[in-house]
Amino acid sequence: MITGVLPIIIFLLAVETLVLSVSAHPKFKKYFKFIPAVFWIYFLPMLSSSLGLIDPKSPIYQNISFYLLPSALVLLLLSSDIRAILKLEKQALIMMLAGSLGIMIATPLVFYFVKQWVGAQMWSGFGALSASWIGGSSNMIAAKEALGTPDAVFTPMVIVDTIVPYTWMGILVAAVTLQPVYDKWNRSKREIISALTCGVSDVNCGKKEKKSPQKIILIFIIAILSGAIAIYGANKLPVVKNVISNYTWAIIIVSILGILLSLTPVKKLESSGSEKIGYFILYLVLTSIGARSNISHINATLILIAAGFLIVILHAIILLFTSRLLRAPMFLAAVASQANIGGVASAPIVAAIYEPGLASVGLLLAILGNILGTYLGIITGQLCHLFA
Repeated sequence: MITGVLPIIIFLLAVETLVLSVSAHPKFKKYFKFIPAVFWIYFLPMLSSSLGLIDPKSPIYQNISFYLLPSALVLLLLSSDIRAILKLEKQALIMMLAGSLGIMIATPLVFYFVKQWVGAQMWSGFGALSASWIGGSSNMIAAKEALGTPDAVFTPMVIVDTIVPYTWMGILVAAVTLQPVYDKWNRSKREIISALTCGVSDVNCGKKEKKSPQKIILIFIIAILSGAIAIYGANKLPVVKNVISNYTWAIIIVSILGILLSLTPVKKLESSGSEKIGYFILYLVLTSIGARSNISHINATLILIAAGFLIVILHAIILLFTSRLLRAPMFLAAVASQANIGGVASAPIVAAIYEPGLASVGLLLAILGNILGTYLGIITGQLCHLFA
């Protein structure tokens, strides 16, 4: 069994690097289409600790999560383009927010309905899941730590977060053939599509800067300082028992710091690899969460998967109702849904399938979800807590 702090860190880094390298290889990419790399980054350390290959009780896991997560979040939020998001048509923003609201309403309701089978302690797991389905995996991990979600609760939610979104994406892609029929029935304002084309035509057209050791060092300095400021500031703020802990404040503070820095010249570091470094740190945090989990914690997963689909269905109903009120095209309903449930990796794909040339709309809406996901996930988690 691997027990030392340094050997465990090396093992986790090796697992993460191996999974990322294999998933990026042209020969193996297709195998990660439905079970993505992020799942294996979590699952393999969990399997290793369950089989006794690594120490499941090492304190290093908690330290990795506590100190590295804030640094990862600030680097990921540097890529937020608030100005580009504001260029979107108001109908697009309303549809995105309606999708997020749908998750916030559906999650506590579904939790209340299934808690008799899955247990009242699952409230924080549903909160973490809602953060993912408003933003993405980074929001899920942030909300998990902010809500104090036990590993036994978080583990089955990772499986739900893998199965449901990819199934839902398949349904949205298959539904593209219904777009003309829906827009005719809905009397959709198709001129919105033209307006969006003009509004995002210059998105992601910036020049890529050449990476340099100095900028890489600067990226790490900003990440470390931001994380330290967030943790220090959080310790000065009041704790509300069972609602807001010191670490919840740290996540909120570092998220605000990341958004503010994205409005400054520091954002240019994105082209020097700040986002890639942020994801690498985030995935290392995910390996540490997996390593302190256990396969035996996976119980009532089928019920949770069914609950996940029910949440998505209620979210879709609210989106379609909003689309009807606004006479918004099916394109916006589909993209807003995928931007919430799927995130930045898949929303541009769905957008391009529905309207070729408008992949950037999906990207921007998903980035908006990434900005809001942690905050709204924490709120949703507390709503679930009321039902618990």
